Amino acid sequence: MQLELLHARFLRQTFPKHSHEVFALGVIEGGALNYLYRGASVTAASGDINLCVPGEVHTGQPASPEGWSYRMFYFDARLLQQVASRLALKAQPMPFFQSSTINDPATAVRIRKLHQQFESGAGRLEHESHLMDVLAQFIRRHADARTPVFKTGQEPKAVIQIKRYLAEHLTEDVSLDALVSLTGLSRYYLVRAFHEAVGMPPHQYLRQLRVNRAKTLLATNLPLAEIALATGFSDQSHLNRWFRRFWGYTPGHYRNSVQDRPLVKD
Repeated sequence: MQLELLHARFLRQTFPKHSHEVFALGVIEGGALNYLYRGASVTAASGDINLCVPGEVHTGQPASPEGWSYRMFYFDARLLQQVASRLALKAQPMPFFQSSTINDPATAVRIRKLHQQFESGAGRLEHESHLMDVLAQFIRRHADARTPVFKTGQEPKAVIQIKRYLAEHLTEDVSLDALVSLTGLSRYYLVRAFHEAVGMPPHQYLRQLRVNRAKTLLATNLPLAEIALATGFSDQSHLNRWFRRFWGYTPGHYRNSVQDRPLVKD
């Protein structure tokens, strides 16, 4: 598994509806962040823990004149299941967290210090030990044991077909008529059903797929212009514009600054 770190400050950045394939966990260091999450408007202020479960559509925008700054971890949600199982000394389901903003100063301080430790370049064993300890505290204090998490495969059959088709035709100029032919649904009902199931319309879902695929390719040595064409963008400028909208920084900046570190193996 891989761990990705983000330390950023945004003054006027506005993130469109999007979701992550991984679990996001971090702390607001300054200012305040406002976003839509599970149909509600939520504000995370300085000192709050901020999280997002995989696949949950959300937005992001400043909630204060000074914008917001935060430290975030992004990792495979299965890591939480591993930690929960170790705590219980037996296999456990994936922990679930109903709230996306948590006020817990003690845990927030530990998450922030852990992030700083990863930046400092300490040894791998020390990093992994502290990470397991912090996640264990986070689960003990805030996991909702009553609710199963991250259920997949429950979307209508047509939505599953559309998602698969868009992933397989990532670089193409997909038309709504192609999706209508695929599913047999009317144009209006198709868009409405997909939006209700996924949290965003098909065109926006396709754009997110492209950005996520570009993000993966940035770990390679491919030139940015080639990555843009390989992921369905018209040129590098087009990729830059949408990558920045979804992530808050350019592909070049991401390639130069992202930190990927291996975690404990399954």
